[in-house]
Amino acid sequence: MFNSILVVDDERGIRETLRGVLEDEGFDVEAVESGEACLKSVEENSFACILLDVWLPKIDGLETLKRLREQGNDSAVVMISGHGNIETAVNATKLGAFDFIEKPLSIEKTVLTVRNAIKQRELERVNQNLAEQLSQEYEMVGDSIAMRALRKQIAIVAPTDGRVLISGESGSGKELVARAIHAQSKRKNAPFVEINSAAIPEELVESELFGHAKGAFSGAIVAKKGKFELADGATLFLDEIGDMSPRVQAKMLRVLEEQSFAPVGSNTPVKVDVRVISATNKLLDNLIEDGNFRADLFYRLNVIPFQIPPLRERLEDVPLLIEHFNRKFSTNYGKKPKDFTTEAIDALQNYVWLGNVRELRNTIERVVIMISKQKISADDLPEFNEKNETPAASFRFPSFKEANDAYQREFILHKLAEADGNVSKAADAMGVDRSHLYRRMKNLGISFEK
Repeated sequence: MFNSILVVDDERGIRETLRGVLEDEGFDVEAVESGEACLKSVEENSFACILLDVWLPKIDGLETLKRLREQGNDSAVVMISGHGNIETAVNATKLGAFDFIEKPLSIEKTVLTVRNAIKQRELERVNQNLAEQLSQEYEMVGDSIAMRALRKQIAIVAPTDGRVLISGESGSGKELVARAIHAQSKRKNAPFVEINSAAIPEELVESELFGHAKGAFSGAIVAKKGKFELADGATLFLDEIGDMSPRVQAKMLRVLEEQSFAPVGSNTPVKVDVRVISATNKLLDNLIEDGNFRADLFYRLNVIPFQIPPLRERLEDVPLLIEHFNRKFSTNYGKKPKDFTTEAIDALQNYVWLGNVRELRNTIERVVIMISKQKISADDLPEFNEKNETPAASFRFPSFKEANDAYQREFILHKLAEADGNVSKAADAMGVDRSHLYRRMKNLGISFEK
């Protein structure tokens, strides 16, 4: 297909000339005399490029092009005519023609146009494939009430330029929501620029966000654009906003108010038009109360709040997620999708997914890679926690509630130990509200001092 050309012209001399020239250039060429013959040929063969005469008997070139597109044919089309005009050229372009060349044909120009048309169409196909892969990578899977409500909220908010603050536990899908908002916004054809405040050393965050001038600090041998400037006219996703230092918070507040900033080491302001979407797995109210996050910045970011439900609150979505990740990773690794038994799906659906969708995703990927069996039972499922216990190990309990309570008790005690017994710090580390943790500790018989 990538080397095949279809010539459509009612003049035999032109057909034969073009066939000879293009074959000499290494192309496989078929030549037909009418629009009807063209439509029949594309049903039987695929062509990288179609050279299509405008003036044909019965079905003219523009009508033929229109029918090609209606049939879903995506070959690159170059229109040719002995007496074209601007209106014809415009109409051809609207119908998807790559170019419009006039007779008498320049052989060199025709060959160059064909090569450019094929190259352009291949680039378009590659970009389309990448876009489809990216869409699948960031697909939001689930049909629970919570997910349907989330999609509805995204559809309402996305077309606006309102700032969004996405809150949710680690692994619950905050980036997916941010990307979905961007994909449905009027900025969707512009970049989705992201920065994770927790993943960048504090001394470099300001430079990453706002850029720096040459010589601004040791190692700044060239000027660099920051994320805000790169996101001009686009969307900027600020992940883990709760980890941002007080100094950067202050500068961020000014940028949001003025939509301008000066790079590090420069006094020249840069004006931008950026939609900011931020996310956090921390309770910003607690950070504000403790003096670690600016209340005025919070109100600037929290124009439209999103709360992402943890996986344990939408367990009905687990079978769909299993199917999605099973298909995805099986394709990625060139394997046949696994067959999960009902017992295996039940075990996965009843498991306490403290790592949320990310933990489930990693589990299914391990199954696809590590388990050679085609049929996956509950006993085949991999380890879920640091004590190397599988879901099957929880079957020693007479009920799911008792197994769940035992695991949660152990997890909470571990987090309390890490926080030196400070319930507020433990709740923050777990991504839950303090009052919720207090209630859960009381129900599990874990002593504490308020």
